[in-house]
Amino acid sequence: MKTKHFFTALALQGCLLPFAHAADGHGHVSIAVVKAQNDALEKNTDGKGFGPQSPRDLAQKSGQNMRAFSVAPRYQQMNLCNIHMHKNAEHKGGEFTLYAGTGDGHGFESGYKYAGQLSRSESRPLGASVCKGDHGALQVGDTIEVHYVHSTAQVKPGPTLAACLSESDVNPQLRVEAQVFVLVNNSQAADFLRLMAVGERSGYQQALNIPRTTGTPIQYAGSTTGPSYNEKGSPLQVTWSVRPKVMKVDATTVDQWCKDNPFREDHAHGVRNLVRSEKLLSPMH
Repeated sequence: MKTKHFFTALALQGCLLPFAHAADGHGHVSIAVVKAQNDALEKNTDGKGFGPQSPRDLAQKSGQNMRAFSVAPRYQQMNLCNIHMHKNAEHKGGEFTLYAGTGDGHGFESGYKYAGQLSRSESRPLGASVCKGDHGALQVGDTIEVHYVHSTAQVKPGPTLAACLSESDVNPQLRVEAQVFVLVNNSQAADFLRLMAVGERSGYQQALNIPRTTGTPIQYAGSTTGPSYNEKGSPLQVTWSVRPKVMKVDATTVDQWCKDNPFREDHAHGVRNLVRSEKLLSPMH
């Protein structure tokens, strides 16, 4: 098996949930389902040497997972390898603390939303859907968490996390710069196309316009995310930098990006359950 194919399978594979989903009247599973997933995660990682996991409540500083790995360099000294987004924030903290609910049990319609208020004009629905996928589309008022993934490997930006390593470096250091956005109906809001622009800077592949006005990033040691890891540990080590403030972005430009980008991203992904067990969290200082 080629290493890139192995990495793709490792990073993005799904898992079947071993129990029935009892949904409420809104199509959300019961809290018991999420608890069972959390219990399965703790059981399936117990004593197996997994490193600290993500996502987490950024206000929770305590953690007992002492599996050490080197902090990745600043993103300006790494190569951007992938950009993707999740519907609702995977992390909880800053201005994104409003729980979206348990969702469908597979990562959709869960996570955390922007806790602030939008004006009536910003909230006005668009006439068309945004970034429509198999699990629905985005709309004005929705929250997304964007992951700018960086690698120490000599790579160029591309689809999936497989773009983050090369045949000569299958174990690079990884860093994710995370920014949470809320979609608004306002052409004067931030331009998503500009925020996702990529190019070379000082010899490195870079996202040229990562926001710098959304607070000091909260950095911690963690892992890759996504709902495929709700019941099993991610073996990949990631240095995270999560900005605490939410940026308003023009919803129409988000849709334009979904229709044409070098990462072949056309929809927002689901979220992994918040990791709560201190045995799976790194201490934050």
